[in-house]
Amino acid sequence: MNDAGTNGSGPSENGSGNGVAGGLALIPRTDAKQTAKDFKTDQEVRWCPGCGDYAILAAVQSFLPELGLRRENIVFVSGIGCSSRFPYYMNTYGFHSIHGRAPAIATGLAAARPDLSVWVVTGDGDALSIGGNHLIHALRRNINLKILLFNNRIYGLTKGQYSPTSEVGKITKSTPMGSLDSPFNPISLALGAEASFVARTLDSDRKHLQSVLRAATEHKGTALVEIYQNCNIFNDGAFEPLKDPAVRDEVTIKLEHGQPIVFGADHEKGLRRSAAGGFEIASASSPDIVVHDAHNPDPSQAFALSRLDSPGFEHTPIGIFRQVSRPTYDELMREQIDEAVAQQGEGDLAALLGSGDTWLID
Repeated sequence: MNDAGTNGSGPSENGSGNGVAGGLALIPRTDAKQTAKDFKTDQEVRWCPGCGDYAILAAVQSFLPELGLRRENIVFVSGIGCSSRFPYYMNTYGFHSIHGRAPAIATGLAAARPDLSVWVVTGDGDALSIGGNHLIHALRRNINLKILLFNNRIYGLTKGQYSPTSEVGKITKSTPMGSLDSPFNPISLALGAEASFVARTLDSDRKHLQSVLRAATEHKGTALVEIYQNCNIFNDGAFEPLKDPAVRDEVTIKLEHGQPIVFGADHEKGLRRSAAGGFEIASASSPDIVVHDAHNPDPSQAFALSRLDSPGFEHTPIGIFRQVSRPTYDELMREQIDEAVAQQGEGDLAALLGSGDTWLID
């Protein structure tokens, strides 16, 4: 577990300090001016040259100073995979944990320490294969933590096997005749788990990435941000249609709350609801173009948007799909504890452990 830099100060013991709105309300702040350099460690960054992880790391390190949070009150928890080296490169507290179990570890940390800004960094294999169960339960509980899911549609660390997000027919070292598995759609999965904040962005679009990170940070509850991340060694160009200037405006649908859902080089196309209940492409001048409502408690429209995603990226929404307010697990837990203390007084752990049938072994 890496420490929070050279100032020698550890995490504070309570939530005192100046708070801000949303998910940062109980987290102490600093008056010291911070820069991206303050969040960089002395560790050599060891990803393959050209990996999309470099762009995400730089974006996060540049974005965190504007929050004004003390570095010792920020924690990055990761599992196993290329993305999971992230905590080594962040000059905050960090935990390189167990394969797929980062959401579980982060859940305990966020529930016990409301004065911390807790982040999970994971990949499509780590989060959606061995860690799938932990991910969906963190989302449904609405713990106050932020999950960055790096999706490169491949297992990079173990050298190029197909992953839970690889498309059907994917030729890899473990599927030489093509993958037979239907891939997970991480956005659909998160919405199905009743996640209160769900978004998608790109590693190469720094401005969009940081805008989504800002919104996720201010959100109170679990925020899942899927980041399309290029693996230039084992799955290079997987998201090229979304990055190629020649076609990206035709296939990328940027979601903005309260705005009509239109796209195209000249914003000439839009989305309207189809007879089947999903979305279909129409002229932007059509009177029934849908206005995006990320704050709608009913996730059905957000889910329909997530179903536009396809292996060929013919029409791919990016941005915030859902952003709703509901009680967080940690808030509800603290209320229960306060109520129990008010009714029964402070508990005695030693007495509890020694109650009932016990045996003393010499």
